[in-house]
Amino acid sequence: MQYTEGRIQEMKRQLAELRLEHRDLDRALDLMQESTYIDQIQVRRMKKRKLMLKDMIAYLENALIPDEPA
Repeated sequence: MQYTEGRIQEMKRQLAELRLEHRDLDRALDLMQESTYIDQIQVRRMKKRKLMLKDMIAYLENALIPDEPA
């Protein structure tokens, strides 16, 4: 599928935001693990969100790879 230059830039911006959020969740989870009190429900929610972000990142990365001619 071919995208317009504007759409490609939007996808790259979104990809950068998703990577940042993924990294932030990673840091937050690390900090929570160091705490004496760990809210397991919150940890589970954060891990689910992190997995969803990973899937969205993979989707956008694949969409930005140019199609190879047959």
